[in-house]
Amino acid sequence: MLNILLMIILLIIIFIFIILLFGIRLTARWVKVDSDCDGCLEILILKKLKVYTFDFKSDDDDEDSDEEKEHMNPKRLYELAKPCFEYIKRFIDDFLNAVSINKLENYLIIGFSSFANTGMYIGYIWAISSIINSSVPNADLKAEPSFSGAVLNVKGSMNIDISPLKLVVPAIRLISKKEVRTLIRGVRNG
Repeated sequence: MLNILLMIILLIIIFIFIILLFGIRLTARWVKVDSDCDGCLEILILKKLKVYTFDFKSDDDDEDSDEEKEHMNPKRLYELAKPCFEYIKRFIDDFLNAVSINKLENYLIIGFSSFANTGMYIGYIWAISSIINSSVPNADLKAEPSFSGAVLNVKGSMNIDISPLKLVVPAIRLISKKEVRTLIRGVRNG
């Protein structure tokens, strides 16, 4: 009986190690045409096995509640985060090293009621998308102006591979700092 239990525990440990070694893939797809939004987020292990899927669609029956949610005071948040900036910056650098973008595609159609505004904003979008297209190897961001009125249509997809094994040490290093734990407690307590 003990041998079977140990074998099961060993198999679970091996499975977790394989997941940590090969990583997780996040796949997202989105479409927005007029007022209809549709999208999907999938989490895959071993880059093939689907573990979780989240579909999001637009709802026309949204009711705005009058209840005000309590938000944290931005000045207090800044005072808590100020001593942590170097630690968070280092963690973000390590996170970006553990993430690889396999595919990033987006097709945007944008238009405003004013031709001048449409031209101005499409120029900004083209400038930003050209920087992203040249810096990310598998990025394909396109934008098209629409001079026939106010419109915002988007269609895109992306695949991101995350290596959790590369994130374990930086996450432990980040959480081990007293200032970061104080920031987390302050955000949780409001």
